[in-house]
Amino acid sequence: MTLDTVRALRRAGRHDEAHAIAVQLAAQAPHDAQLQFQTACVCDYLGREADAVPYYVAALRGELAPADRRSAYLGLGSTYRTLGRYAEARATLLAGLQQFPDAREIQAFLAMALHNTGDSKQAVELLLKLLAATSSDPAIQDYRRAIELYAEDLDRTW
Repeated sequence: MTLDTVRALRRAGRHDEAHAIAVQLAAQAPHDAQLQFQTACVCDYLGREADAVPYYVAALRGELAPADRRSAYLGLGSTYRTLGRYAEARATLLAGLQQFPDAREIQAFLAMALHNTGDSKQAVELLLKLLAATSSDPAIQDYRRAIELYAEDLDRTW
């Protein structure tokens, strides 16, 4: 059994089998970042978020292709958040944004973590910026400049 087997099983929707093999392989190759990442992903898919954490951490310590590294930061940050580990979620997502500053998906999850850590103002500001930058809704685009301006400081008055 190999990492390719795990990937093939996942593509075939056989996630429980992929999980069993991935966990076994990951234990045998703790420094294989790609294997650790795939194991984390299958754990997450199966709703085993707490189990996914050490695999994500191990994956991020190693060498991953940029797309997988970006996904691993998002996966770990999101997983920490769903486990109620909000400060770790925030720190992980911020670390991901340091490496991938244009990662809008990480920004969206960071907004959730910011809300969870009591920084709702910062979360709303971030979400408004994302909305303005990504919405194709003509009505939103008509007000894009205003939304971006107000997102800079929601409490400012003129």
